Amino acid sequence: MPPASRSDGAAAAAPGADRAGPLEFRLSGSGGQGIILAATILAEVACAAGYEVVQTQTYGPEARGGASAAEVIVSRAPIDFPEVEHPDLTLCLSQEAFDRYAASTRAGGFVVYDSGLVEPSGLDGRARLIGLPFTATARELAGTPLAANMVALGALEGLLELVGYPALVDSVHARLPRKLLEGNLKALNAGYEAARSAAPPA
Repeated sequence: MPPASRSDGAAAAAPGADRAGPLEFRLSGSGGQGIILAATILAEVACAAGYEVVQTQTYGPEARGGASAAEVIVSRAPIDFPEVEHPDLTLCLSQEAFDRYAASTRAGGFVVYDSGLVEPSGLDGRARLIGLPFTATARELAGTPLAANMVALGALEGLLELVGYPALVDSVHARLPRKLLEGNLKALNAGYEAARSAAPPA
């Protein structure tokens, strides 16, 4: 995978699960990019690891081609407010998703975007930008752009060290048919390693 593009502040510690209070994610992209599956795996693995978890997602017309999103809240304590307003990390796999969701990221949070599909703009330094070639990597390693969600899922764990990479591998094994496993696991690992290089945890 080519080097990540990032803002000057992106090498600072990612907002990991050891911080006080809940950790909020918004995963966004176009319908068909597997955003809901990625969020579901993240939520399930976090729940299995002992976190309190809330997950919501967008269905309807937006999920068939326009910008769609799934949100996950993870916390060591009970979650009092089950809606994401200003996520700690926003994932954007399309330009439309970036334009719609990136600006709502909390000040100092992370916006992780597909560097081959998204031209970031308009944040004025409020969030730290990390660009990775999710779709190009998926095509290269899995033979399909549909594995971009696995590259992204690996990248989130590489940034946050939230649930442990082996737990993600086990979840992918459980959810995907055997014929799709090899390419998708390569994609997952590529995203994990690239994100660790882009913004190593403190």
